[in-house]
Amino acid sequence: MTAPLATLAAPPAAPLAIGPHTVRPPVVLAPMAGITNAPFRTLCREFSGGAGLFVSEMITTRALVERNEKTMQLIHFDATETPRSIQLYGVDPVTVGKAVRMIVDEDLADHIDLNFGCPVPKVTRRGGGSALPYKRPLLRAILREAVSNAGDLPVTMKMRKGIDDDHLTYLDAGRIAVEAGVTAIALHGRTAAQHYGGTADWDAIARLKEHVPEIPVLGNGDIWSADDALRMVRETGCDGVVVGRGCLGRPWLFGDLVAAFEGRGGTARPTLREVAVVMRRHAELLGEWIGDEARGVIDFRKHVAWYLKGFSVGSELRKRLAITSSLAELDELMAGLDLDQPWPDGADGPRGRTSGNNRVVLPDGWLKDPYDCAGIGADAELDTSGG
Repeated sequence: MTAPLATLAAPPAAPLAIGPHTVRPPVVLAPMAGITNAPFRTLCREFSGGAGLFVSEMITTRALVERNEKTMQLIHFDATETPRSIQLYGVDPVTVGKAVRMIVDEDLADHIDLNFGCPVPKVTRRGGGSALPYKRPLLRAILREAVSNAGDLPVTMKMRKGIDDDHLTYLDAGRIAVEAGVTAIALHGRTAAQHYGGTADWDAIARLKEHVPEIPVLGNGDIWSADDALRMVRETGCDGVVVGRGCLGRPWLFGDLVAAFEGRGGTARPTLREVAVVMRRHAELLGEWIGDEARGVIDFRKHVAWYLKGFSVGSELRKRLAITSSLAELDELMAGLDLDQPWPDGADGPRGRTSGNNRVVLPDGWLKDPYDCAGIGADAELDTSGG
């Protein structure tokens, strides 16, 4: 499955410290709605040999405090997951504080990450995600509540450069985070307006690292291969990388990343037969996690196109694979593939959403004053988790 490939020389092998947790190599799976559930995290950990940090889907603080049924399932961790890492979303400091205290009191996780990077309208229209750091006092209040209620648990945050090029917030947000006691910061080098379009600004990651030398800075954006990860560390000086869309349909990327940071090089080039084995296991794990085979296979449908990218698969068979509802049906259809196909050149590179230059949906008057936080409270909290 793995073939040698010319690889950039590995940077110094400095482990990443997230509070008491040592992350070696310094590689983090980005939280992605509907993707980074327990089954997908299991696959990524298996390929990495357990190395790295793997973060849950976004958990809404209001839904957690109210013990929403879906949310309680999303915070389930496999017994082999350590440290257990939860990403929280919230806009009300009091609710965020309650959620963090609940995590501590009930031993639900070992690490808490706060979401200030989500650009989707249903989040930003309430002042959350990548919209929130514009309101400096609100950001400070949320971070202080989270850190003060976290006890010995490390609190980190993930953010974007800002709302758009005219409203950049990441440097101010970085200083606020340091002052509040945040353990580390991850920066996606895009604005909310960019969504996932264009090119990530790695220079911004370098500037943030220079601006907050007291704590680790992790870089995120346009890491499609292990070489990209090494190049980001080298060019920006960041302390680690956060990998999102690059691993869609490619959980073995984490094996490449471990090898690259250990200086061994090489990259996975699975045949379609080997990819099909991973696809089958992914669908099976989802069914076991959900407790219903059909629902698990249905949830797996979104992954099919990512796994098959670049391979020669007829359009009719692709359509049928995307509407399967049982493992037996999935097995039958995959048996009809030309499974001896080698890894195709077209399978590398960008995957997932690429739209950009979007209008950011914000609360009325949001941009008038970065210090006016009137009218933002518990009623702005989302009531469901998972993005």
